[in-house]
Amino acid sequence: MTLTPIFDPEEQQRPMRVAAFMSGSGTNIMRLLAHEKTLGVQEGQSPFETVFIFSDRSDGVSAGEKIALENALPYFSYDIRVFHARNSIRRTVANAEGLAARRAYDRVAETLVKAFHIDVIALGGYMSYATLGRCVNVHPADLSLLDSHGNRKYVGDQAVHDAVYAGERALRSSTLWTDDGVDTGPLLMVSDPLPVTLPEPLKDLVRDHGLLEQVVDHHQEQLKETGDWKIFPRTIELISRGRFAFDPQGQVYLDGSPVSQGRCE
Repeated sequence: MTLTPIFDPEEQQRPMRVAAFMSGSGTNIMRLLAHEKTLGVQEGQSPFETVFIFSDRSDGVSAGEKIALENALPYFSYDIRVFHARNSIRRTVANAEGLAARRAYDRVAETLVKAFHIDVIALGGYMSYATLGRCVNVHPADLSLLDSHGNRKYVGDQAVHDAVYAGERALRSSTLWTDDGVDTGPLLMVSDPLPVTLPEPLKDLVRDHGLLEQVVDHHQEQLKETGDWKIFPRTIELISRGRFAFDPQGQVYLDGSPVSQGRCE
């Protein structure tokens, strides 16, 4: 059986070129850059290099410009809200018009990706649906969990809320290779668990919406530290070392073994 690495360092004979996409505080991107620097110190050269930062926010919410300046990287922003407002289009990809608009929006980023010869796009807290290829996303839920219909249980922006509300006793983050769906692409890694701790029984907690949201926010912030910040940089590193590959059917492999649940070192 033929396996195709996502990136083949032996063939390319150079570090993997990464574009970092973000929307808000950029903590995932900061951890990615820190990991890159650590590997550079430890090994003389990191197996991947972040080439530029892109943000879909230009209204001061995104910390992308600050992060780029601190790391001497080119920075680009193209506000998706302005794009939709100027074109009188709702911000959705639920219909053909919305999906076509998103593809039009992504042409700017696509031009940058091609111009900088990017191998992989790292979506670290990027809150817009991307129609671009070769993207790794980090998601605040265990995407190996399926419902009775075989669909992933916790997808979308409310994943942590949904998991806590459903009574999950632990939360995990996941990394995935994106496809055309929302959080439906091949699973790469799943983090160690973060235990869910509630101030009162769930049946009582759900009656107090404000308190429930405080609990959700607290767990989401903790999950960044125990989940996102660990597996996101590690996934990019493993890809850059040629360790993740696909078979002809799209099954993910790590070091030649199938990764069915995304739980690897």
